[in-house]
Amino acid sequence: MELLNTFFVAPFASMFGSPLFLAEVIIGGLLTGVLYSLVALGFVLIFKASGVFNFSQGAMVLFAALTLVGLMERGVPVWLALALTVLVMIALAWLIERLMLSRLVNQEGIILFMATIGLSFLLEGFGQIFWGSNVKRLDIGIPNESIHLAGIPINQFDLFAALMAAGVVALLAVFFQKTPTGRALRAVADDHQAALSIGIPLQRIWLIVWSVSGFVAIIAGVVWGAKSGVQFSLSLIALKALPVLILGGFTSVPGAIVGGLIIGVGEKIAEIYWGPVLGGAIENWFAYMLAMVFLMFRPQGLFGERIIERI
Repeated sequence: MELLNTFFVAPFASMFGSPLFLAEVIIGGLLTGVLYSLVALGFVLIFKASGVFNFSQGAMVLFAALTLVGLMERGVPVWLALALTVLVMIALAWLIERLMLSRLVNQEGIILFMATIGLSFLLEGFGQIFWGSNVKRLDIGIPNESIHLAGIPINQFDLFAALMAAGVVALLAVFFQKTPTGRALRAVADDHQAALSIGIPLQRIWLIVWSVSGFVAIIAGVVWGAKSGVQFSLSLIALKALPVLILGGFTSVPGAIVGGLIIGVGEKIAEIYWGPVLGGAIENWFAYMLAMVFLMFRPQGLFGERIIERI
């Protein structure tokens, strides 16, 4: 009886005993979840185009943030640094397609996955050579103060990041569903050889999707870099995107957003209300436990496609 009271009755009583504080926790979790979703979007884009998990997406986020802050440190204005960073990520996408992807057409998924692991280490190494390894502060002029809406404090920077992510998701949803290129991306993901046989230019499709993924990496890098500083641990946020992808589905753009929101809210509530009971630091492992539950009961995620392979 005492165990039931400790783990269930007391936390729920505390949760619903202060609705205003609960709303603050939920909103904070939603805003954090949006940041997770930004990283997960890059994974979804690559997976939809190639059917492989891009392990280097975290390194791409880091490389984009390092490039932006490195240019700004050399006196380049913010708007010009952003434009140059976009060009750098497009050039990076072209190099990846020319030097790696074009040589791995129709290879097994595990081979492409291992290639992205190598690419991750390569990007981290180049980033350290070009821009150094010190922690860098990224200031893009967005205030980091709180405003009060209906008595609930909301961080202005987190709100800006949420609005930015919403805009990116809307654009990507239209891109995948309404454009010929978006439909071609889905065809390439299903079968490389079949896509080539009906005239879909595989190299051009990969170049486009890696460029778009690089653009998403820039946005994620700007947000995370401005929030916690540009440092090499930034590449590890890719690990937090894994539970988001498992919940939302590896092939769904809306799923990346919904999964991120669930993870963000869930870990904040768990940390605030169950953290004292379990000794704290629940926020570090809650997402992975939730992902494990989903793998047991719905491995394709909430919005993922059920894949049936006939032998």
